[in-house]
Amino acid sequence: MSSYLRSTVRAIARDGNPILGMAPRRPFLAVMPRAMLSRLDPDYGVGMKALRLVVMVSLAIALLAVPLAAEAQQARRMWRIGLLDYGSPDPARLAWWRALQDRLRELGYVEGQNVLFQRRWGNGQVSRLQGLVLELVTAKVDILVTAGNPASLAAKQGTSSIPIVTATGPDPVELGLAASLARPGGNVTGMTSISSELSAKRLELLKQLIPRVSRVAALWDRTTRGSALNARDTEVAARSLGIALDSVAIRPDPRDYDAAFAAMKRAGAEAVIVVQSSAFFSSYQRIADLALTHRLPSAGGSKEYAEAGGLISYGADFPDLFRRAAVFVDKILKGAKPADLPVEQPTKFELVLNLKTAKTLSLTIPPAVLARADQIIQ
Repeated sequence: MSSYLRSTVRAIARDGNPILGMAPRRPFLAVMPRAMLSRLDPDYGVGMKALRLVVMVSLAIALLAVPLAAEAQQARRMWRIGLLDYGSPDPARLAWWRALQDRLRELGYVEGQNVLFQRRWGNGQVSRLQGLVLELVTAKVDILVTAGNPASLAAKQGTSSIPIVTATGPDPVELGLAASLARPGGNVTGMTSISSELSAKRLELLKQLIPRVSRVAALWDRTTRGSALNARDTEVAARSLGIALDSVAIRPDPRDYDAAFAAMKRAGAEAVIVVQSSAFFSSYQRIADLALTHRLPSAGGSKEYAEAGGLISYGADFPDLFRRAAVFVDKILKGAKPADLPVEQPTKFELVLNLKTAKTLSLTIPPAVLARADQIIQ
C-alpha cells in the first residue's frame, strides 16, 4: 500500500467517514499532507484509485444497512391481530379461524413469537359487537379480521384508521363498506362469501330433487342486513324459476324456530332455504331437526348445515376463504393499503348431500346430482 493510501485510511479511522454519516473533526482534505498533494510520484494514482474503492464500499455498506435495519426491526415487532366473529366459538367456526392462523404461520407469523391474536365472539348478538370493537381498538391491534357482516359493519363504525379484512360476508359494496370491489377506497377489504348466483343455485338444486316444488320458504335472520340482502336474492331467483317464496324473518333465537316452522307448514311450503347467517350456525342441528319433523327438505349455505342433518348444502369453501384472508393480512402488515387491494370472491364451492335425511324424507337423489357432490353423508 502506498504511503498516500496508508495516510488516508489512518485519517478515516481517526476522524470518521463522512460517507457513513460521521462528521470529521476537521475538513477531510486537511488530513492529507500538503506535500502529498503536490508530489506526482508513481504511487499517487494508485492511492486515488484505492481511495475511490474505499468510498464506494463505504457507500454500498451505508445503503445496505438501511433496509437491513428496517427488516430487522419488522422481524422483532410483535403484531397484534384482532379476530372478531359475529357467531359463537363452536368447533366448525374454530376450524375456520385455525385455517387463517395456519396460513399466517406459513407466511411467517407465529403466535407468541411475532404475533398475538385478540379473539372476540359476538355469540349471534349484534348488540355486543360495538363493545367488542372498542375493546380491540383500545388494545391497539394493528389489523382487524372479521367474520359475518354485522362484525364487519361494527368494525367499520368503530374505526376508520385500523385496516379491516373481511373473511366472510355479502357484497361489501351493497353494505357500504367499499366503494367498489376493484378499488375499495377505505380501510376495508378482503373476501366476500355470498352472491346472488349461490342463492339461485340452491333453489335449482332443490327443484332437481323435488321437480314439482312450487312453494318454498326462506328462513332468514332479521337482525342483519346481509341476511336480508341474501333473502332478497333468493326471492329474485325463485321468481325466475317459477317458485313462490315465503319470506320468514326471525330473530336468531332458538325459541322462535318452532313457531317459524309451524307457520311455514301452514302456508303450504314444500321446502325451506336456510339463508346464511353466522347467528344460525350454532343452531343448525335444531333447524335441521325441525325441518325433518315437518317433512320439509331443506338447503343451507355451508357444509356444516348438511352435516347437522339438512338435506343439502351448497356454498363457498369457508376454510379456503379464511386462508385467503390471511394473505390480505400479510400484505397489509407489509405496507399495502386496504383501499388498493381488490375484494375477492369465492373460487371454491362445496356441494354436500345427506343421504340419510333423503331416505327419511323418501326422496331419491338423481344420479346427476350425486355425481356432482363433493361430500355425501350416508
